[in-house]
Amino acid sequence: MVGVTGAASGPGRLLVQRLTAPNGSTAPREVVAIDGELADLRGVTWRVADVCDPGLVSRLGGIDVLVHTADDRSLETRPAKRRAHNIRAAQTVLTAAAASGVPRVVLVTSTVVYGARPDHPVPLPEDAPRVSDNSAGLTGDFAEIEALVERARRAHPGLSVTVVRPAALVGPGQDGLVSRHFSSPRLLTVKGHEQRWQFCHVDDLVDALAFCALHGVEGARGVVTVASEGSLSQDEVEDLAEMKHFEVAPNLVFGAIRRLHQARITPAAESELKHLVYPCVADCRALREAGWKPRYTNEEALAELLEHRSGRPALVGRTLGAKEVTITAAGAAGAAAAAIGTAAAIRHLRKRGRE
Repeated sequence: MVGVTGAASGPGRLLVQRLTAPNGSTAPREVVAIDGELADLRGVTWRVADVCDPGLVSRLGGIDVLVHTADDRSLETRPAKRRAHNIRAAQTVLTAAAASGVPRVVLVTSTVVYGARPDHPVPLPEDAPRVSDNSAGLTGDFAEIEALVERARRAHPGLSVTVVRPAALVGPGQDGLVSRHFSSPRLLTVKGHEQRWQFCHVDDLVDALAFCALHGVEGARGVVTVASEGSLSQDEVEDLAEMKHFEVAPNLVFGAIRRLHQARITPAAESELKHLVYPCVADCRALREAGWKPRYTNEEALAELLEHRSGRPALVGRTLGAKEVTITAAGAAGAAAAAIGTAAAIRHLRKRGRE
């Protein structure tokens, strides 16, 4: 029996649909859909529960594998609120699973926990060290969730926990930092460094989660990465996207982003911005050796990203107004900095006007 949290929407809903229509793969005898509300999904057993409520333990009876997808990855949610939900949900799921006798839990984080550096090998092994990040961004959320997993493994030796780390998610409904990056007038690059791009289509993530749940794939040190095979160079991405780049010195861009993020003007933390300009390419060895392959190439995943962009221009994760777009389109780094600076000034004046 496979249980799925967050089953009413997003990847959780897609996973339930995948498990109930396995396309020749080993099928679970029962799929338990867990969420705070019911959804129009057939062929599943619904158990209404709040994943942040300790009462979740009473809803997990009989489950053999619990896949936790009920996290918040929205750039629009206040960072403190998002962090509180994500950590509380992961902690409750792990504790409730151990207390109710669920033998295995699968959690989803992201390859951003590897960090992004100009000297990263391409590709990174799955068991590469995880960064220590306490920023308010999603990287900090995922780093803390994985620290919770490590403590849960020590506290509950009978509980097996697999962490699935997808690369940058693309596809329908995916509005993240990377998708917004490709909604900007030009692509940000850092002077003297070459970016390598790797994507993960949401359908591939769902297929990989189903494969891990049904075939017991655990990976080295309990880590499994999911992504399209290989990577694309910056030039290849620009050609495919029909976009140009603007180049900025590292000390200028990272210093500015650090201050703007602290002022809540941009949703991107400094550590997250690095994933837009420095490589973080994962070697999906565990799934490959288990016989699983992604359906999407990086070229196809990028095409999906471009197709499903919101249509609202953005810069470093922040959506832009019409005047800011005009400024940014005028030139390279100076124009981009001016656009962000304009946003900061407008925000400050509005705040003063309310006082």
